Amino acid sequence: MPRLELDHIDRRIIAELQSDGRMTAQELAVRVGLSPSPCARRVRLLEERGVITGYTAVIDQDQVDLPISVFASIKLERQREEELERFNAAISRWPEVVDCYLMTGQRDYLLRIVVRDLHAYDRFLKEKLTRLDGVASIESSFALSQIKRSNQLPI
Repeated sequence: MPRLELDHIDRRIIAELQSDGRMTAQELAVRVGLSPSPCARRVRLLEERGVITGYTAVIDQDQVDLPISVFASIKLERQREEELERFNAAISRWPEVVDCYLMTGQRDYLLRIVVRDLHAYDRFLKEKLTRLDGVASIESSFALSQIKRSNQLPI
């Protein structure tokens, strides 16, 4: 599907929904300067074209007893397509992995893993990540504190 050209109203809709995805359609229409029906059509088109991919609640990790974020750099033995696909499929099944990026440079992947404590991370490593065929090395870094986190793109 061709990329949707976004005008200034589409960008305002996106910016408003990024800051508050729970606002009513009426409130959104007022904020972007449209009447409700055209605003709703634009939102629906943004959803249909995959610009807006969903709506979610942002959860405080500490409040749900998952205070530990671990960044793991993964190097694979080989970077062939089938190894990459196997790794991607495994990572997609593991709820502890909340972010995963295929990288350039020394390492192949960067993961953000969220766990309750060091024992939970140890179990994750031993029971999942180290058992995955094709993983050559794992380097883990523990976040001490979170300075900034945002789900808002600079539209």
